Formats: sequence, C-alpha cells, structure tokens
Amino acid sequence: MKILRNILKIDEELCNGCGNCVPSCAEGAIQIIDGKAKLVEDKFCDGLGACIGGCPTEALKIIEREAEDFDVQAVHEHLSKMDKKETTYHQDSNLSNWPVKIRLISEKASFLKNASLLIMADCVPVAFPTIHRDMLNDKVIMIGCPKFDNAQSYIEKFVEIFKYNNIKDISVVHMEVPCCLGLLAIVKKAIELSEKNIPMKRTIISPTGRILTDVK
Repeated sequence: MKILRNILKIDEELCNGCGNCVPSCAEGAIQIIDGKAKLVEDKFCDGLGACIGGCPTEALKIIEREAEDFDVQAVHEHLSKMDKKETTYHQDSNLSNWPVKIRLISEKASFLKNASLLIMADCVPVAFPTIHRDMLNDKVIMIGCPKFDNAQSYIEKFVEIFKYNNIKDISVVHMEVPCCLGLLAIVKKAIELSEKNIPMKRTIISPTGRILTDVK
C-alpha cells in the first residue's frame, strides 16, 4: 500500500554516474545502471537522505510523494541477495560478440546488423571494471586505441559499418587522457562520411574509474 512520505528523487540530467551515493545508502536502495544512479525500489528507501551529501552535482534530493512504505524486512532480503551477487559477479558477462577489436571485426559481421554499438578505448576496462554490468547490456562492443592504431583505417571501417548495418545508436567511451580524445573525432567523422543520422552518446572515464561526462 502506498502512503505519502519522504523519499529520494534522482535528477538523471544532473547525475554524472560517479557512484558516490551508492555506498552512502546502507539499505542498498541505489544502483548505477547505464551510467546513472537509480532508485531500485521505493520500499528500500528510508527517506532520511544519508546519500545526499556526497553528490557532487546535487542530483539527489528528498521529496514528499506517494510511495510504498519503507520495509525493513525487504531491505534485509535485498542486502542478502546483493552480498551473494558480489561474490559471483566476476563470473557474469554480457559480451555478445567476438572478436571485439575494431581492426579484427568484419564490416559484414552478422552481429552488427541493427546493433547498438559500444565503441570503447581499450584502456577503459582496466580503469572501469564494471563495464559488463553498467555499459555492455544489449550492445556490440568494439575496442581499440586511437593513438597506436591507424585512425584513417578506423574511419574507413566505421563508414562501411555505418552504411550497411542499420546501426541503432553509438556509445563512445574513452579515458580522460589526451591520447584518447581521437576516438570521438574518428567516430564523428565516420558518421559524417556515411551520411547516416545515428544517435551518439559520449562517456569519459577518469583514471580512477569515475564517470566524468555522460553526454548525448
């Protein structure tokens, strides 16, 4: 039954996915999903706002609205399940394609048809180890290095891929270092040359594994 009470509200436009709020919530009511903080279930939130202080973008606030009452027993069960997931997380994988290196993937690979592409600098998984959980759901991943690989060959390959595979959307993910910036330019140029209107989102990861920018 829903009651009028205090509960967390997350402004996804302001959220940068840093994850500071997650450990601040003792009830496990917040998770980072697709690069954004999400309230898992109303009944897990006690409405006291312990998570708010650590948010660097002020994306979190406590509001009053109708919601399920806070359920202590449900929280205990939820935390127990989370503990079990943490112990087995290393076994989980959302990888749906092989190969994954940009230069090894054929422009005519069947998994590219109608795909959502995750084009990622190959340093990112080292700094951001939860990519399977937070970024790879229902996406085809392509990784490479814009510094040491040939940029023109990347552009030519992407043009062919974009032209003939009806790509749904593209997520470009790179590190917060100068040598990584070329990846975004490569993808933008390939979209332009392919004459396709493909939605693109860019995410920047810090060397400490934080999401710094998450922009469409």
